[in-house]
Amino acid sequence: MAAPTTGPAPLTAEQVSEMLSLTKQADSVELKLTVPETASGYRSTVAALKIDPLQSQIRQVFFFDTPDLQLNQAGLVVRARRSQGGPDDSVVKLRPVVPSELPSALRKLPEFGVEVDALPGGFICSASFKAKLPRTPVRAVALGDRPIRKLFTKGQRSFYESNAPSGLELDGLALLGPMNVMKLKWVPEGFPRRLVVELWLYPDGSRIVELSTKCLPSEAFQVAAETKAFLADRGVDLTGEQATKTATALNFFSRELVAASS
Repeated sequence: MAAPTTGPAPLTAEQVSEMLSLTKQADSVELKLTVPETASGYRSTVAALKIDPLQSQIRQVFFFDTPDLQLNQAGLVVRARRSQGGPDDSVVKLRPVVPSELPSALRKLPEFGVEVDALPGGFICSASFKAKLPRTPVRAVALGDRPIRKLFTKGQRSFYESNAPSGLELDGLALLGPMNVMKLKWVPEGFPRRLVVELWLYPDGSRIVELSTKCLPSEAFQVAAETKAFLADRGVDLTGEQATKTATALNFFSRELVAASS
């Protein structure tokens, strides 16, 4: 269904054709690049793009899954998030998907979106059911004061139940996290589009730095070429192995849960 999500090898003609078909059916495209996980790689990127870390927003990301990641293996990501200065939010994400196979009633909902994530050497199409949450319920759930299901709307819960393995109730899932994240949105000098940089700080001291920009499906290939040229011109390394933030976080916290229970 999707091309590999690691390594900078160029897409084959068949993969390009598949990606083009998916983008035509999607609501948006997000172009992503992982910066090499070295101090020099991070510092050089910050300097090249004139990133000001003090302008970033602090976030806490919580995932919900079984200790052995049964939801992730089924293509489901269940997540809730706290954001400095903003409302809490939650999402139930399914990937990979074929947009034409999704129920039309879901596609019409404003809180439901289909997006193609594209990065060097790979792509994947996902469907996300999102919700903004009143007050600050995520902290209450993290402290064990509220059940997990309270973070998700009726529609999100229905979407979850339609795609989760049988017997996995939301309230029976384990909390994986939190992951501390710094996120900054800005328009770099000499580039006409907004870029987003996310720094994911893992509890063991490792980190993933990701650059991204979103565009309409009809703009995807043009914006990809322009973004690649802009970053390369400023010396940003485009050849590093690509890592996925969510998979890395899930695997990290899964190992912690398994070790704690053994």
